[in-house]
Amino acid sequence: MKQMRITVIALIAIALLLITAGCTQPAGTTPATTVVPTTSASPIKELRIGYQPSTHQMAEITAMNKGWWQQDLAPLGVENVSDKVFPSGPPEMAAMLAGDIDIAYVGAAPVLSAVSTGLDAKIIAGVNTQGSDLVVRNDLNYTGPQSLKGLTIATFPAGSIQDTVLRNWLKQNNITPDTDVAIKGMSPGDAVIAITAGKVDGIFLPTPSPSVVVNQGKGKIVVHSGEMYPHHTCCVLVVSGKLIREHPEIVRQIILTNDKAVAFNKQNPDDAAAIYANKTGSKLEDVKASLKEWDGDWASDPNIIINPVLDYAKIQYDLGYIKKPLTQADLFDLEFYKKN
Repeated sequence: MKQMRITVIALIAIALLLITAGCTQPAGTTPATTVVPTTSASPIKELRIGYQPSTHQMAEITAMNKGWWQQDLAPLGVENVSDKVFPSGPPEMAAMLAGDIDIAYVGAAPVLSAVSTGLDAKIIAGVNTQGSDLVVRNDLNYTGPQSLKGLTIATFPAGSIQDTVLRNWLKQNNITPDTDVAIKGMSPGDAVIAITAGKVDGIFLPTPSPSVVVNQGKGKIVVHSGEMYPHHTCCVLVVSGKLIREHPEIVRQIILTNDKAVAFNKQNPDDAAAIYANKTGSKLEDVKASLKEWDGDWASDPNIIINPVLDYAKIQYDLGYIKKPLTQADLFDLEFYKKN
């Protein structure tokens, strides 16, 4: 009995020695046969998507109308997907900074301003390229950028894609924004009302707003945004850092669902236009006209928009909109698109 007691004590001592040895392993290393445990992320029950009333972001609207967001994300534990409309990118990014939305369809330029002020989010995919137009009143004789001197142009607020592209184009043509040409930041609805009422001389807005003005007989398209900045990026798909870190499977599915909606829109433009018109209250003929008149395209590969977005970052830094240069690592997470 005494010998058995000694044996048990010896075994306990050996076990304690082994445990102690494991605990005194050098910092920063782990045993080769041990998986370091991680804290399980809390399930995401609800996802909130921000978007704007532009044909640039029709994929979001189509996916919501078809029930694809809910259908595709439900197997990953998401019980409810909702969306919220914003008049332009800057207020949408303010909402993301406040934690009110998790996913954003938004112009690339407002993302720069938000990230520079602390937004925890990344661009994971593109949404569209180009697709905005400069419209002037019918009675104005547009002969080139110089003929805009002395006029007032309404566009999205400072820090938006349209504001950034317009100001850069004017500067490239030796025109000083706010001195030679007055620029007023407005929502698309207010800008359309302003030009139709003769309160401004022109507008620079994403589709379908230019077609709305043209179809009312109140203006003419004189420059496509692709002429101002060839092959430029417009809208991008942004998700919160929390989603990226804790729910990568959801992020991958967001890209897949977006791509499915883009494919539907391209194959069924009339149906997509009707879905958009019903959601936004737009006139169907305006939406259809915008899809014929625009110079844009829906494109989701983020790898092809890196350089244009970094170029925007330089332009915004030069304009004083952001206080420090931004890098690719600051703005993009390309891993999810590669995995699809």
